Amino acid sequence: MFPPSTPTARLLRYFSLAIAMLLPAMAAAEPSAIYLVRHGEKASVGQDPALTPQGRLRAQNIAAILQRTGIQAILSTPTARTLQTAQPLAQQLGLTIERYDPATPKALVDKVNALRGAVLVVGHSNTLPELVRLFGGAPGADIGDDEYDRLYQLTPDAGGAVRTVVLTSLPASGSKP
Repeated sequence: MFPPSTPTARLLRYFSLAIAMLLPAMAAAEPSAIYLVRHGEKASVGQDPALTPQGRLRAQNIAAILQRTGIQAILSTPTARTLQTAQPLAQQLGLTIERYDPATPKALVDKVNALRGAVLVVGHSNTLPELVRLFGGAPGADIGDDEYDRLYQLTPDAGGAVRTVVLTSLPASGSKP
Protein backbone atom coordinates (compact mmCIF):
# COMPACT_ATOMS: atom_id res chain seq x y z
CA MET A 1 0.00 0.00 0.00
CA PHE A 2 2.31 2.81 1.26
CA PRO A 3 6.04 2.42 1.93
CA PRO A 4 6.42 1.95 5.75
CA SER A 5 8.43 5.14 6.27
CA THR A 6 6.17 7.62 4.48
CA PRO A 7 4.22 10.17 6.50
CA THR A 8 0.96 8.66 5.21
CA ALA A 9 1.91 5.18 6.42
CA ARG A 10 2.91 6.55 9.85
CA LEU A 11 -0.37 8.49 10.07
CA LEU A 12 -2.34 5.33 9.22
CA ARG A 13 -0.46 3.37 11.92
CA TYR A 14 -1.22 6.07 14.53
CA PHE A 15 -4.83 6.25 13.42
CA SER A 16 -5.15 2.44 13.65
CA LEU A 17 -3.61 2.49 17.14
CA ALA A 18 -6.00 5.25 18.24
CA ILE A 19 -9.00 3.30 16.94
CA ALA A 20 -7.80 0.14 18.71
CA MET A 21 -7.52 2.06 21.97
CA LEU A 22 -10.99 3.59 21.62
CA LEU A 23 -12.86 0.41 20.71
CA PRO A 24 -13.11 -0.96 24.27
CA ALA A 25 -14.52 2.35 25.49
CA MET A 26 -16.96 2.49 22.59
CA ALA A 27 -18.07 -1.10 23.23
CA ALA A 28 -18.88 -0.30 26.85
CA ALA A 29 -22.16 1.38 26.01
CA GLU A 30 -23.94 3.02 28.86
CA PRO A 31 -27.08 5.10 29.02
CA SER A 32 -26.52 8.80 29.75
CA ALA A 33 -29.49 8.80 32.13
CA ILE A 34 -32.10 6.30 33.24
CA TYR A 35 -35.56 7.55 34.15
CA LEU A 36 -37.82 5.22 36.10
CA VAL A 37 -41.48 5.90 36.78
CA ARG A 38 -44.47 4.01 38.05
CA HIS A 39 -47.55 3.77 35.84
CA GLY A 40 -50.25 6.38 36.32
CA GLU A 41 -53.42 5.91 38.32
CA LYS A 42 -55.25 2.75 37.33
CA ALA A 43 -58.87 1.63 37.40
CA SER A 44 -59.74 -0.36 40.50
CA VAL A 45 -61.37 -3.25 38.65
CA GLY A 46 -60.23 -5.81 36.14
CA GLN A 47 -57.40 -8.28 35.75
CA ASP A 48 -55.27 -5.82 33.76
CA PRO A 49 -56.77 -2.42 34.56
CA ALA A 50 -56.29 0.55 32.25
CA LEU A 51 -55.39 4.06 33.33
CA THR A 52 -58.05 6.33 34.74
CA PRO A 53 -58.51 9.81 33.24
CA GLN A 54 -56.19 11.11 35.97
CA GLY A 55 -53.62 8.42 35.05
CA ARG A 56 -53.83 9.38 31.37
CA LEU A 57 -53.23 13.02 32.30
CA ARG A 58 -50.24 11.96 34.40
CA ALA A 59 -48.87 10.02 31.40
CA GLN A 60 -49.19 13.18 29.27
CA ASN A 61 -47.36 15.17 31.95
CA ILE A 62 -44.56 12.60 32.12
CA ALA A 63 -44.19 12.94 28.36
CA ALA A 64 -44.07 16.74 28.65
CA ILE A 65 -41.39 16.53 31.36
CA LEU A 66 -39.21 14.00 29.51
CA GLN A 67 -39.67 15.03 25.87
CA ARG A 68 -36.41 17.02 25.75
CA THR A 69 -34.21 14.70 27.81
CA GLY A 70 -32.84 12.76 24.86
CA ILE A 71 -34.79 9.56 25.51
CA GLN A 72 -33.59 6.94 23.00
CA ALA A 73 -35.45 3.90 24.34
CA ILE A 74 -38.61 3.25 26.34
CA LEU A 75 -39.13 -0.01 28.20
CA SER A 76 -42.32 -1.08 29.93
CA THR A 77 -43.82 -4.13 31.55
CA PRO A 78 -46.56 -5.67 29.35
CA THR A 79 -49.50 -4.46 31.46
CA ALA A 80 -52.05 -2.06 29.98
CA ARG A 81 -51.38 0.62 32.61
CA THR A 82 -47.60 0.73 32.08
CA LEU A 83 -47.89 0.67 28.29
CA GLN A 84 -50.49 3.45 28.44
CA THR A 85 -48.17 5.48 30.68
CA ALA A 86 -45.29 5.11 28.21
CA GLN A 87 -47.39 5.69 25.08
CA PRO A 88 -47.60 9.52 24.99
CA LEU A 89 -43.81 9.93 25.14
CA ALA A 90 -43.22 7.09 22.69
CA GLN A 91 -45.65 8.69 20.27
CA GLN A 92 -44.06 12.15 20.63
CA LEU A 93 -40.57 10.75 20.04
CA GLY A 94 -41.49 8.21 17.38
CA LEU A 95 -40.19 5.31 19.49
CA THR A 96 -41.48 1.79 19.92
CA ILE A 97 -42.09 0.67 23.48
CA GLU A 98 -39.99 -2.38 24.29
CA ARG A 99 -41.58 -4.77 26.76
CA TYR A 100 -39.69 -6.36 29.62
CA ASP A 101 -40.55 -9.04 32.15
CA PRO A 102 -40.74 -7.56 35.66
CA ALA A 103 -39.93 -11.01 37.07
CA THR A 104 -36.41 -10.81 35.57
CA PRO A 105 -35.06 -7.42 36.71
CA LYS A 106 -31.41 -8.33 36.15
CA ALA A 107 -32.12 -9.00 32.46
CA LEU A 108 -33.69 -5.55 32.17
CA VAL A 109 -30.70 -3.91 33.86
CA ASP A 110 -28.30 -5.71 31.50
CA LYS A 111 -30.38 -4.64 28.50
CA VAL A 112 -30.57 -0.99 29.58
CA ASN A 113 -26.87 -0.86 30.43
CA ALA A 114 -26.07 -1.89 26.85
CA LEU A 115 -27.97 1.11 25.45
CA ARG A 116 -26.75 4.60 24.68
CA GLY A 117 -28.57 7.83 25.38
CA ALA A 118 -31.30 8.38 27.92
CA VAL A 119 -33.77 5.58 28.70
CA LEU A 120 -37.23 5.52 30.28
CA VAL A 121 -38.36 2.47 32.26
CA VAL A 122 -42.03 2.24 33.28
CA GLY A 123 -42.82 -0.20 36.06
CA HIS A 124 -44.75 -0.79 39.25
CA SER A 125 -44.61 0.30 42.88
CA ASN A 126 -43.28 -3.11 43.92
CA THR A 127 -40.59 -3.33 41.21
CA LEU A 128 -39.10 0.18 40.85
CA PRO A 129 -37.17 0.36 44.14
CA GLU A 130 -35.35 -2.89 43.34
CA LEU A 131 -34.60 -1.69 39.80
CA VAL A 132 -33.17 1.56 41.16
CA ARG A 133 -30.90 -0.48 43.47
CA LEU A 134 -29.82 -2.80 40.65
CA PHE A 135 -28.89 0.22 38.53
CA GLY A 136 -26.77 1.47 41.45
CA GLY A 137 -29.11 4.20 42.66
CA ALA A 138 -30.75 4.99 46.00
CA PRO A 139 -34.51 4.35 45.86
CA GLY A 140 -35.48 6.01 49.13
CA ALA A 141 -38.69 4.96 50.87
CA ASP A 142 -40.95 2.27 49.44
CA ILE A 143 -43.59 3.44 46.98
CA GLY A 144 -47.08 3.37 48.49
CA ASP A 145 -50.02 1.75 46.70
CA ASP A 146 -51.59 5.20 46.29
CA GLU A 147 -48.37 6.97 45.19
CA TYR A 148 -48.03 7.74 41.49
CA ASP A 149 -45.90 10.87 41.45
CA ARG A 150 -42.31 9.65 41.83
CA LEU A 151 -39.84 9.97 38.97
CA TYR A 152 -36.27 8.71 39.39
CA GLN A 153 -33.39 10.07 37.37
CA LEU A 154 -30.24 7.96 37.60
CA THR A 155 -27.10 9.44 36.09
CA PRO A 156 -23.89 7.40 35.98
CA ASP A 157 -20.67 9.36 36.37
CA ALA A 158 -17.27 8.63 34.85
CA GLY A 159 -16.14 6.77 37.98
CA GLY A 160 -19.08 4.37 37.91
CA ALA A 161 -21.10 5.94 40.73
CA VAL A 162 -24.77 6.64 40.10
CA ARG A 163 -26.35 9.92 41.12
CA THR A 164 -30.02 9.58 42.07
CA VAL A 165 -32.47 12.46 41.76
CA VAL A 166 -36.06 11.84 42.82
CA LEU A 167 -38.83 14.13 41.66
CA THR A 168 -41.90 13.50 43.80
CA SER A 169 -44.48 15.90 42.49
CA LEU A 170 -45.37 14.78 38.98
CA PRO A 171 -48.62 16.63 38.36
CA ALA A 172 -51.75 14.77 37.40
CA SER A 173 -54.25 17.49 38.09
CA GLY A 174 -55.55 20.01 35.58
CA SER A 175 -52.30 21.77 34.69
CA LYS A 176 -49.37 20.53 32.68
CA PRO A 177 -45.84 21.04 34.02
